[in-house]
Amino acid sequence: MQHDEVTLFTWLPSGKVIVFPMANRVGRIRDVAAKMLDKPTDRAAAFYRDQVTDALLRSLARAGISAAKQDEQLGAFWSAVEVEMVRLSYRGSRPGGSAA
Repeated sequence: MQHDEVTLFTWLPSGKVIVFPMANRVGRIRDVAAKMLDKPTDRAAAFYRDQVTDALLRSLARAGISAAKQDEQLGAFWSAVEVEMVRLSYRGSRPGGSAA
């Protein structure tokens, strides 16, 4: 065996981190949406949004995700939270009003 050959013990596979899509984290999305709707003021909701954003970015950075992917994942997460907030806001209302 030549010294320049790679042996089983010196070979290191290339690693790639695959992130679970943030927009598919349904439990987290529902929790954040409910808490956002429970905030008494817009200022409190904005503060909570900043806290969640910081925590998500730290988590993605620890996993070694690039800044571009972090931005993409964060945007998808907050879009899903907005959709869930709308769903929660209109839950129980009947289409066409209640005058029927």
